[in-house]
Amino acid sequence: MYTFIRSLLFFFNPEKAHYLTANLMRIALQIPGMKSIWKSMFCMTDKRLEKTVFGITFPNPVGLAAGFDKDAKMFEDLAYCGFGFIEIGTLTPKGQPGNPQPRLFRLKEDNAIINRMGFNNEGVEAAVERLKKRKTKTIIGGNIGKNKVTENEDALKDYILNFNALFDYVDYFVVNVSSPNTPGLRDLQEKEPLKQLLLALMNENKLKAKQKPILLKIAPDLTDSQLDDIIEIVDESKIAGVIATNTTISREGLVTDKNRVAEIGAGGLSGKPVRERSTEVIRYLATKSNKSFPIIGVGGIHSEKDALEKLDAGADLIQLYTGFIYEGPSLVKRINQAILKRN
Repeated sequence: MYTFIRSLLFFFNPEKAHYLTANLMRIALQIPGMKSIWKSMFCMTDKRLEKTVFGITFPNPVGLAAGFDKDAKMFEDLAYCGFGFIEIGTLTPKGQPGNPQPRLFRLKEDNAIINRMGFNNEGVEAAVERLKKRKTKTIIGGNIGKNKVTENEDALKDYILNFNALFDYVDYFVVNVSSPNTPGLRDLQEKEPLKQLLLALMNENKLKAKQKPILLKIAPDLTDSQLDDIIEIVDESKIAGVIATNTTISREGLVTDKNRVAEIGAGGLSGKPVRERSTEVIRYLATKSNKSFPIIGVGGIHSEKDALEKLDAGADLIQLYTGFIYEGPSLVKRINQAILKRN
């Protein structure tokens, strides 16, 4: 069924298809009885799927990665797709339009997507107003970044502003310094600026009556020595964990016509081509750190096998994005079923 729906959606521009999907989902779930039908189709409730990570008990280990629900407009509806948690954002202090369109491209032959969205969002306060009306008990992560016009030397102010604005309305935070679509952002992954950023956020966290987990999302393009730095920084800053990985700037191994890829140009690549490298990063971090911190694995999960591979490599939880677009919500349930079969 989803294969048919996907073929129709893929007739549309990818960004238009995304908003069309959101509207169709919202309309469908307003039909009496439809929420119960979706729950029976896509959701699983089983104590054996529960996992407590960085102090939060997740109903199942399969989450939705940031980027799908940038403005916290869809999380209530997405809860009926079976996710154990949903990450909103990336949010910035001020709303911004992002990069010029077109900025989202399908590579169907590779089961991949290239995006250069550029943190398009309505701003953190607009998201907060929606989160205040939250009805479901779905665990929500807040993915935060800096505005494009903010210089790196002032980036900390943006992250702290986001952190304080969202604090009462999300369950955990993700510091995004790894998107390739905001000029200079990845420079914040360098050892010293990253350490100072995370230490400052942790100091802000300590001022709260009850601290919330802060995670770092990293790129798959880091070298082993940079990954060693990440392990050291996590240890020094005492953040809760790492999300591995974001999109890649690499174009290696694609079967899509090279002229087509060149025509698309810059942007982060996600989907099946990222699977192997993402798993390598997870395994490296887990092994070299002696599993001293939790890891959320994301990148190229399009099947149950892909999900189990991430978990076997050392991930505690996993997230979907491109796989969810290509495979549909049944993928979430299939992964959870595969996990139960191994228990």
